[in-house]
Amino acid sequence: MRAMLIANPMATSTSRRARDLLVRAFAGDLDLVTAETGHRGHATELARRAADDGFDVVIALGGDGTVNETVNGLLVDGPSPDLPALAVVPCGSANVFARAVGLPGDPLGATRVVLEALRAGRHRTVGLGSASYDGVTERYFTFCGGVGLDAEVVREVERRRDEGARADPSLYVRTAVRHFFSGTDRRRPAVTLEVPGRPAESGLFLAFVSNTSPWTFVGSLPVNPSPKANFSRGLDVFGMRSLGVAPTLAALAQMLVARTRPVQGRNVLNVHDAAELTLRAERPVAFQLDGDYLGEREHIVFRAVPKAVRIVI
Repeated sequence: MRAMLIANPMATSTSRRARDLLVRAFAGDLDLVTAETGHRGHATELARRAADDGFDVVIALGGDGTVNETVNGLLVDGPSPDLPALAVVPCGSANVFARAVGLPGDPLGATRVVLEALRAGRHRTVGLGSASYDGVTERYFTFCGGVGLDAEVVREVERRRDEGARADPSLYVRTAVRHFFSGTDRRRPAVTLEVPGRPAESGLFLAFVSNTSPWTFVGSLPVNPSPKANFSRGLDVFGMRSLGVAPTLAALAQMLVARTRPVQGRNVLNVHDAAELTLRAERPVAFQLDGDYLGEREHIVFRAVPKAVRIVI
């Protein structure tokens, strides 16, 4: 079985020595080609090459950003049953997608599970989401997209990482608290949600679009605004009409409690199982997919993509 292992040397939680051990573990079972990423978007280029060259499996060794880039390389021409399967070994700070598909959070445990699945020929086909913007750009995402406050926090964390900060959960929490009180615009909502067949919902400060649940993790603690979101369904949306301290804390408290109902409240908007939706903004707003900041946008179309990729699990 031919496999390409795409390794992010900057992944948060794995040393060079540990990565070498993981590579050797896979090389014992596979005809393995190893490639390290050297710049943003490199995993997309490598995964596209693996698909073009007829590899059987692509293994993403890194965090959610590496997984997202790898998926976009595999699906550059759209979903197909002939594409390589995707295996994931989580080495980032959150590893939301890996945990959502049932992999252990540690790289060694995930490697054991992936190797067992490869030997047994097991895989699971999951749906993804796509986001179109700038009129032409389409990008797939595995677990979430967002506009507003959460994307602004991602932007600030990326800036801090570029300055040398370590991307652990405490950095995200500190950045979110500081930005909520002194960075984001909490007075002028800019976002309108449009879902076919429903009245438009305006006056939103932020919106999370989820392809699965949880939406993210703070360490081992799941943060779950849309607990009904599922890889086998459409997209779910959580939005806020107020960023006042009281309604924001009330919503956050519900997100941190294990439950089956979406967050409730008069300032909360929920949509479940949408095949397509559009977020429009009165002014450019921050935008992220799978925790990767993608600039400021005014018009984004999200679509559910059923049975998009085969996962080794």
